[in-house]
Amino acid sequence: MNQVARVADTSLQDSDRLANLAEDVIRRALAAGASQAEVSASIDTGLNVNVRLGEVETVEHTRDRGFGLTVYFGQRKGSASTADLQPDSLQATIEQACAIARYTEADAFAGLADASRMATQLPDLDLYHPWDLDVEAAIALGIEVEQGGRAVDGITNSDGASVSAGQSISVYANSHGFVGRERGTRHGLSVALIAGDDDGMQRDYWYESVRDARRFGNAAAIGHKAAERTLARLGARRLSTRQAPVLFAPEVARSLIGHLIGAVSGGSLYRKASFLVDHAGKQILPEWFAIDERPHLKGGLASSAFDAEGTATADSALVAGGVLQRYVLGSYSARKLGLQSTGNAGGVHNLIVRTGDDDFAGMLRRLGTGLLVTEAMGQGVSIITGDYSRGVSGFWVENGEIQFPVEEITIAANLRDLYANIVAVGNDVDHRSHVLTGSILVERMTIAGE
Repeated sequence: MNQVARVADTSLQDSDRLANLAEDVIRRALAAGASQAEVSASIDTGLNVNVRLGEVETVEHTRDRGFGLTVYFGQRKGSASTADLQPDSLQATIEQACAIARYTEADAFAGLADASRMATQLPDLDLYHPWDLDVEAAIALGIEVEQGGRAVDGITNSDGASVSAGQSISVYANSHGFVGRERGTRHGLSVALIAGDDDGMQRDYWYESVRDARRFGNAAAIGHKAAERTLARLGARRLSTRQAPVLFAPEVARSLIGHLIGAVSGGSLYRKASFLVDHAGKQILPEWFAIDERPHLKGGLASSAFDAEGTATADSALVAGGVLQRYVLGSYSARKLGLQSTGNAGGVHNLIVRTGDDDFAGMLRRLGTGLLVTEAMGQGVSIITGDYSRGVSGFWVENGEIQFPVEEITIAANLRDLYANIVAVGNDVDHRSHVLTGSILVERMTIAGE
């Protein structure tokens, strides 16, 4: 049996063990007086190697375990967790969760997700691809990534390269009789480089993240990409304050979708802490704009047949024709709002932003004269009011051509206006996230600089 087969066999054994423990703990919690119970358990293993200037900096093997129990005594809830799967520790966890529940206030909306919503189909979503990578091979790969960048003229230093190989086994089970198992892998290569000239130094990076290491391609090319990005930042300037169109590069554009998800998520809505309260069924984006959730996407970075409560997931439109079709809800927030769970306890699953026909060069031409944002910093976003203000760096563009790099500037708008004024989405999709979008062009924003 080869190494990959042995790892896969071990993961199945771990999954069986977690499932058996989860069912046993649930039975014992019910015997202790709980009316409902649920368990989330996981084992995460990985190898992480960091190299800098051709030398090993760190090598880390990880194996983390988690076992969380939540019990309900009617509408009173108690939770406890442990990383120790021995019988005494699990018994103490049951006792702690039950003790907490007996003394908490009742919450009319507490409880498991509806039994009728549990997933019954658990297809193979192609999420598990263990990487047969030992320490020596990981070190060699990290050096290759870094050397690919350091070999480019103009690169003067390195912040190091990282190689990671990880896999997770998880089980969610509850007293409805649902037991859901998942196995997944996530592997990464990254490097950060430094370049300097008479005007100062600049740093940038690049990375790849995949479920299947066979999709990495040429490791040195990652270093080369990081070098190109770093050198392109040399001679960065500030801009005078103005209003102009803004193009968000794909790796930044996905944050705009993330703010939208935050604003339409149950917790923000039932607390009345969102600028999109009561906006389901209303126009919030241009008529051509669409976002679809695809939980069963083969190999997707957030694919799952069920959410964190066991509720079945399904393909669904979030935005169609620019209209918000629904909110993003688990069972608790849905009950608070008088609605039904959307299968999003724990988050969203593979959001696909519908793209136009333009590649990145075409999006620059559509931008014409304006700002290309390649990095955003700070936390200046209010989901409550929609106010958006973030420090950014990138490039000034004229007549569809990049002219010079810019830094130490701020862009600002209200998200309500920003979303309404999106002009186009490019087909240059960044596949390194569960939010799949190309570059996003906004008609006009305020740029604050000198």
